[in-house]
Amino acid sequence: MASLEFASLVGLRAAVTGSSSGIGRAIAVELARAGAEVIVHGRTESPAVIQTVELIRQHGRQASLLTANFEREDDLARFANETWSAGEGLDILVNNAGVDLLTSPAAKWNYSDKLAKLWAIDVRGTVELSKSLGARMKAAGHGVLLNIGWDQADRGMEGDSGELFAAAKNAIMGFTRSLSVSLAPEVRVNCIAPGWIRTAWGEQAGDVWQQRVLRETPLGRWGMPEDIARLARFLVSPDAGYITGQVICANGGAVR
Repeated sequence: MASLEFASLVGLRAAVTGSSSGIGRAIAVELARAGAEVIVHGRTESPAVIQTVELIRQHGRQASLLTANFEREDDLARFANETWSAGEGLDILVNNAGVDLLTSPAAKWNYSDKLAKLWAIDVRGTVELSKSLGARMKAAGHGVLLNIGWDQADRGMEGDSGELFAAAKNAIMGFTRSLSVSLAPEVRVNCIAPGWIRTAWGEQAGDVWQQRVLRETPLGRWGMPEDIARLARFLVSPDAGYITGQVICANGGAVR
């Protein structure tokens, strides 16, 4: 079990959206390991999101589950209200929820439908939850928001998926920088821009992609969800108290 001395979150309440698997699950579990009480989120009460709750409880931390479909404005509002009212406010919000356009049935949608879904969940969801809960944190005098971008969003990647993710994640990254100014000094706002992370798509990617990842990553390996989770733990902790308005790449040194 990780030490609670560095980047300790003991006594803090955190919510992690999109935490049924991958990066979201890893962040939720890591925040619990650091001592936080964690609100886990999934679109539905699926076996995967229930497993995330169980993993957190195995670390002796409190975990609760809230379901919400972020395509619906009333669900966004309800999620914000319930996360805030479930305890004495909220100390940390991690906006990780996003559309899986690579391994889910959405991979077969047309370009326009993919764009609409990304804009509704990745972008609008991040913006509206950040605005709603960020304002409450500012009024309370403290809080941390952490968003998830993409390291290739501002340098480009070929193909439909590259274009779509760049549009959505650049919006989130730019929003992060501006919101950090709006909410300072009470609330810190940062963004992690992951590189090649071995989530569901990475596990099944063909040899061409496996070789491309190794070629483009100076550290010579895929990133793991836990790599992002450990950075998230630091950024939302008091030990990162002088860091705000930053988009931090976690990509093994890739610079192309």
